[in-house]
Formats: sequence, C-alpha cells, structure tokens
Amino acid sequence: MKKQDTLENQVNYAYLAIGSNLGKKIFNLIKTKFKLATSGIHIIKSSGFYFTKSWPNPNFPDFINAVLFVRTNLSLTNLFKQIKLIEKSLGRVKTKKNYPRTCDIDIIDFNGKCYNLKNINLIVPHARMEKRNFVLLPLYEINKNWTHPKTKKNIVNLLSNLKGDDIRSIKLI
Repeated sequence: MKKQDTLENQVNYAYLAIGSNLGKKIFNLIKTKFKLATSGIHIIKSSGFYFTKSWPNPNFPDFINAVLFVRTNLSLTNLFKQIKLIEKSLGRVKTKKNYPRTCDIDIIDFNGKCYNLKNINLIVPHARMEKRNFVLLPLYEINKNWTHPKTKKNIVNLLSNLKGDDIRSIKLI
C-alpha cells in the first residue's frame, strides 16, 4: 500500500513562473497554460506576458515570461513531477543550466510556506526569485500584497531592491 502524501488531495495554492525563449514563445506559453489546466492545475489568475533579455547570458534569445496563481489537489512533489512532464511534452530537452528552452516552469510559492525537498532537488520559494524582474513584476501584477514566505518581505519591498536597469529592461507586451 502506497503511503499517502500529507498534502495529497487537499487544496493547495501555488505561484508558477513560466517562460520561453525558443520557437513561437507566446504560443509556447499559451500551450503551457493549457497543459497545466488539463493536468489538475486550475489557473486562478495570470499575469500578462513580459518581454525580457535572457539571463544570465543576454546573447541567448530573449524571453517571454508570465506568472500564474494556481489551485491544485496535487502535492508539491506531484506538482513538480507534473511540471517536468509538461516541460518535456513541449519540447524541453536537458541542456546546461540557463540555456535556451521552449518551456520553463518554476514553482515560486506553494501554500505560502518554505520547502527543501532534497530528493527531487526542489527549494520553494524559488531560491533566486528575489533578484528576477521577470518573476517579481508579473507576480506584483497579480498580487500586490504577496509576501515572501522565507524573508517575510512584501513584493513592493522586493521590487524596490531591484536595480533601475532591471526595472527598465522588462516590458509588458
């Protein structure tokens, strides 16, 4: 008999950052949202699409990014596994870290708590989200009252810590 995960079958809320910098980027994100929605992940709210330079290598193709607020009965582990399946189904292949990809989905927040799941190499909230304009601005768009589960800083404070160039370089499309 399989041991049931304590978060399985209860309602969970998460913020997901999605992005693409290969192929038909906007189409890839629309397809990502569709695949999430048909995988037991209900999208409650979505930011607009944001154009950003590729990070950390600006010579790679530019990104289109968005943030989603979702509800699911999936546990954090199963949400992570489902996201990996969706990325693969949309053509993501294993390459070097931060290389171009058709689909990237990161779990930014899960139930407003901190997690470190070493068995699947997952840290939530996402470890570098505080420095990423392509996460913070779309997140602010959908929840102006969001607070970082670990640092307890609100989204306005996190945005004010970004460099001016980071704010000016992102564009809502």
